[in-house]
Amino acid sequence: MAKEFSRTRRIGQQLQQELAQVLHRDIKDPRVGMVTVNDVEVSRDLSYAKVFVTFFEEDEKIVAVKLEALSSAAGYIRSLVAGRMKLRVMPELRFIYDASLVEGMRMSNLVTRVIHNDEAKQKQANRDEQGEDKDQQGED
Repeated sequence: MAKEFSRTRRIGQQLQQELAQVLHRDIKDPRVGMVTVNDVEVSRDLSYAKVFVTFFEEDEKIVAVKLEALSSAAGYIRSLVAGRMKLRVMPELRFIYDASLVEGMRMSNLVTRVIHNDEAKQKQANRDEQGEDKDQQGED
């Protein structure tokens, strides 16, 4: 019988939790700032892990600086997480910017703006119809 979750997926989930705690509590680099760990994909042989992160910044230059700061501290972060997890092999961490959250917020804002514009147009059309009705009644 197949397991519901593979070993690499379970390790990825645990690694995600530990990384989030380490990045929140132990990393004091001001270049990193607020960072969210969205997902972790661990290779089958546990030699490396892709860590998908999001920053609450949209400027590409600032994101690049923050990503570089994380990449330069990857060894230190790896050693902190290794002390918390009981693994024979601790994966090498590769940080990747995940723009899906920012893109999702942008799309949501666009949809909201379109809905508000449609409502405003509908209200204006209703006012115009009421004005025409009054003009026709005045002529009769």
